[in-house]
Amino acid sequence: MTFNKLFIAMGLGSMILLTGCNDSDNDAVTTPPSDTSLQAFAPDGKLSVNIRRTSYGVPHIKADNLESLGFGNGYVQAQDNLCILADGFIKANSERSLYFGPHASLDFTTGMPKSEDNGNLISDFAYKALKIRALAEAKWPSFSDNSRALISGFVAGYNQYLSDVEAGKEQAEPFCAGQPWVKPIVPEDVVTYLFSIALLPGAANFLDLIFYANPGDGTEYLPRIVGPAAVTASAKSAPASAATKAFADDVNQRLIARAARIQTPDTNPRDLGSNGWGLGKDKTENGRGMVLGNPHFPHTGNLRFWQSHATIPGHLDVMGGSLVGMPGPINIGFNENLAWTHTFSTAEHFIVYQLELKSGDRMQYLVDGEAKDVHEETVQVLVNAGPAGILVAEKEVYYTDDAVMIEAPANLAPFGWDDGQAFMLKDANMANMDPLDHWLAMNLATNKDEFQQAFKDHDGVIFNNTMYADKEGNAFYIDDSTVPGLSDAAVMLLRTEQAIRDARAQAGFTILPGNTSLFAFDGPMPYNRAPKLERSDFVQNSNNSFWSTNLASPLEFFSPMYGPERGRLTLRTRMGLKLMAEAGGSDGKFNLDELEAAVLGNHSYLAEMVLPELLAQCDAQGSTPVMLAEGVSKDISAACDALTRWNGKQDNDSIGGALLREFAHNFSEDTMLTVPFDFTAAASTPNTLATDGSALRALALAALNLENAGFAVDAPLGNVQFVERSLPNGLPSGQRLPWPGSHNAEGGFNVFSTSTSGDDTLIPQHSYAPSLDVLSGKPLRSGLTDKGYQIRYGSSWMMAVNFTDTGVDARGILTYSETSNILRPEFADQTLLYSTQKRFRPFLFAEADIAADVKETLELSGDSIR
Repeated sequence: MTFNKLFIAMGLGSMILLTGCNDSDNDAVTTPPSDTSLQAFAPDGKLSVNIRRTSYGVPHIKADNLESLGFGNGYVQAQDNLCILADGFIKANSERSLYFGPHASLDFTTGMPKSEDNGNLISDFAYKALKIRALAEAKWPSFSDNSRALISGFVAGYNQYLSDVEAGKEQAEPFCAGQPWVKPIVPEDVVTYLFSIALLPGAANFLDLIFYANPGDGTEYLPRIVGPAAVTASAKSAPASAATKAFADDVNQRLIARAARIQTPDTNPRDLGSNGWGLGKDKTENGRGMVLGNPHFPHTGNLRFWQSHATIPGHLDVMGGSLVGMPGPINIGFNENLAWTHTFSTAEHFIVYQLELKSGDRMQYLVDGEAKDVHEETVQVLVNAGPAGILVAEKEVYYTDDAVMIEAPANLAPFGWDDGQAFMLKDANMANMDPLDHWLAMNLATNKDEFQQAFKDHDGVIFNNTMYADKEGNAFYIDDSTVPGLSDAAVMLLRTEQAIRDARAQAGFTILPGNTSLFAFDGPMPYNRAPKLERSDFVQNSNNSFWSTNLASPLEFFSPMYGPERGRLTLRTRMGLKLMAEAGGSDGKFNLDELEAAVLGNHSYLAEMVLPELLAQCDAQGSTPVMLAEGVSKDISAACDALTRWNGKQDNDSIGGALLREFAHNFSEDTMLTVPFDFTAAASTPNTLATDGSALRALALAALNLENAGFAVDAPLGNVQFVERSLPNGLPSGQRLPWPGSHNAEGGFNVFSTSTSGDDTLIPQHSYAPSLDVLSGKPLRSGLTDKGYQIRYGSSWMMAVNFTDTGVDARGILTYSETSNILRPEFADQTLLYSTQKRFRPFLFAEADIAADVKETLELSGDSIR
């Protein structure tokens, strides 16, 4: 698989005709904050914070300034999720190989790698190549006072917790307690970590291609062992021990083998998703706004959500969920005036450029006819080599003036570096300094104008759509995620130039010619060019593009880098639109109970669309076996009977729920529905089940696979789908909780899956061997094992907020509970609540409600690290 050279497909005339500038100017007038007396730093460097925990371990953090707020936040985050935080810091700082060796897949019960994948080594070198630590050190002095205060306070709180653990005042998580990689941090560690998170939708998916990039045709990419860690660089020529040679040979053999398996990167390999609604006054019973937040994220690892309530009297009073490692601000939440949520955007946040090389020189590329140099740098990482000790490994990495080089074998992933072309990757989120300021501005906003101003002033929402509603009944949507700020001329060519469109279709992301400055960008797309919509009824998103925010007002004519327009919707988006239309009761308007019921209803759009037709085909088939392959057939009468008894939901007691799950994974909208997609009827097409027997074959295969795994076709879903925590050593706890919830493949809304995608921490998690498809012999796409569906991803921080005449009424749940620390009482309390009762809990936001429910109080004081 190779790309045609894009730089020869572009006509010079079109470039001259469509000249334009890189529109990064913001034509909005920045308004000063309504109250400028919010203090960033603690007076005289004296930090002080009050922390009260209420039911389910929710911390209510009150301070007089942002630095003290960050202090309390860092302390309680470490109480709840120390191992996740510490692992995130060493990953971002390219230190995983130092503490865990070169391989990412480890068995912590034996200390040996499960797979010699060199994952840690590749990650360490690639993050070194991306220079996020160096950028953090360079840019830290230039962060805003507010960001510096929050980060400095967070560092002080995290370090104070480590001191209290050492003094015996606190108990750290057993997995990482006392480990050398759990160590005090400095502000640059937090900045490096935040920079690494900003690259998740972009450069972080190209670590292999960054590692393997080199201008030669051989194995020049392999790292060299230049000596033990205690020896200086002058000892490069010192003879290596036999253990060192054996280690280096083994690592290199594995790296060469891995090079033969490189694939084109997936821009969302973590399958990050979410549902989000902002309801305006015309869609609510009381005429005020409502927000539904339903992010689908990993249940383990550094993408876990964590609930908190942050208060600075007179200035800030906000509650919600944030990703672990966010030092203070709330990512998805509400204050007394407004609420918001996010979903993963279809927008692209990086560009791969195809470079035209100067004839005969792989280290020079052409831009507007001018030759520029490819730069070579040598970087080092420390590697724990077991018997050989701690070794220094080094290799070369390569850059243009703008970005890092990437490479993969052209027959595997079409990014070869040869005599005529090479490729570089430029990420719009590189060293993004805005996230804390952006979310803090959202937290502080008191009305729609101030909330929108946060997006005009900052570009820190990295990879998210935003849905908003307020007490006045306004609803607002924007995709102002960080998208490359290409000029109007470049955007026009993205829309019209067939070579560019073909390259994007082939790769799954945008590839542009690098031999012209026409396609260059210096910053993100400005606010005035981002898709946005204000409504009085609703805005919504379930990970389709901005186009379908509200089909009564489809958004069109935006940069293709924000995503497709007039494209087919997923079954989950169609389910969400159906719920929006029907779940508000007879009046079509929502109250809080109806909003909660909508998200927890566990309906299946696929079943509601095709089940009546499928059962009719079942009746016609009777007990005649369905032929699947030579010698393989299945009487589906029992399966059909199970589906007749399905209760219309994917709950614990739903007979046939697992059978429906397997059927959904065998189902194809492209071949099993006869009415094609029509963008003018996007919410209801495609539809109508084919009568060619393909659906019955899908059902027969589902029944065979389910029975082959040891489950009856009429097994209730709760007998098959479960959550089971891992012990600190990675072994299964043996305590399995039945788990209600649907799946994307079924067109579910409240969805869960067995995927561990998105958890790239080294914290051990157990898993069970997958069941195999009876025809292909491959693992089932559903993730079914002989234990069932082990849920490890899906609905996480769920939130329903309603503004009333007397204040804000909010409820929700954190499905995997507040803490990953098995020693804390909140380790699994919300997990049990969801498993057994499938309901939200009230959020204690008003002071009287908090005071009546305090379970633990902590007064912290300390000195600023400034």
